[in-house]
Formats: sequence, structure tokens, C-alpha cells
Amino acid sequence: MAAINLNKIFNKEFNESLVHQVATDYMSNQRSGTKAQKNRSAVSGGGAKPRPQKGSGRARAGTTRGPIWRKGGVTFAASPKDYNKKINKKMYKNAMNCIFSELNRKERLFCVEDFNVTEPKTKAFLAELAKLKITNTLLIVQEGKINVFLAGRNLKNVEIVSPHGVNPYNLMRYDNVVIDSAILENIQGMTS
Repeated sequence: MAAINLNKIFNKEFNESLVHQVATDYMSNQRSGTKAQKNRSAVSGGGAKPRPQKGSGRARAGTTRGPIWRKGGVTFAASPKDYNKKINKKMYKNAMNCIFSELNRKERLFCVEDFNVTEPKTKAFLAELAKLKITNTLLIVQEGKINVFLAGRNLKNVEIVSPHGVNPYNLMRYDNVVIDSAILENIQGMTS
């Protein structure tokens, strides 16, 4: 596996505020926002007045589903929330270019000629990775390389993605990023 010089491709100045905004917006968009409980109006039942207004000596009550009752609703119940934030395409591309450029400057970005394994075995995958002498790695390869995906999917500190699966979060999460030279044009298209 021969290394390729990436200084000509990724040489953008790092814009921390842009990268922070895009990364936090991206992570916010990953939230499902489905947390919910039932308040007093959503809980089933409680339509009838449980006892007469006066005469029992107890506190007046109009429903059995108030928050202080057993089987009652939650006082300030959470409801589903939409955490989505819009990220402009130009901002996203610039942020991705900034991240790739910063990884390249810090010598954490590697481009290899052909990362492949002949059979879907983790041992073979680790042998290929050992040639690069790196750990905690994000590996970006072509979608058709099934053996690579199968061989490395069980490893703790390795994530294998296709060019479409690359995002700001996983680029910053790993210490090293390895790009297969066959998809370098795809990556360039994502960042320019």
C-alpha cells in the first residue's frame, strides 16, 4: 500500500466556529426526540367525579387522574420534540473540508492505494491495518468491498464507512482517518 500526498487537496484553514456549529447541528439532527409521558389529560379514565364535592370531609376532587393520585398523570409530562436544525450545503462542505484539512495538517489523515482483504476474516483485516501502524481508525472505502466491511465490523476501535456515510462526527471521533485512493474523487466532491 503506497501513501498519497494530500497537501494539494486538503489545505483549507481551520474554522473552529464553523466546524463546531456544523458538528453540533449534525448531532442534534441525530436525536429522535421521542421521549414522552402522559399528563393528566392524556391518561385513560378519570372522567367521573370520584366523590361528592361536599360532605366526606376529604379534599375536593374532580378526577382520579391528577398527578397526586395513584394511576394519575405526570405533572410536567415530556412530549415529543423536534431537534432538527437546517445545515446549509455550503457550510457543511466547508466544515468537512476544514476537518479533512486539519486532520491532514496533524498527520492523522492517510490515503492508501488499495485497502482490501481477500476473505472476510478479522485477522486478515488487522494484518492490513497493522501495515499502516495506526489504531482507533475510521476507514473510508468503496461500497463494493464487502470483505472489508465484514472483516472489520466486529472491531472496537475501527469504523468502516462508504463515502456517503462520512460525517463531521465520525471524522472527529477517531484518531486516524484512512481513505482508499479509489474514492478520493468522491471525498473531494463532498468538500468542494
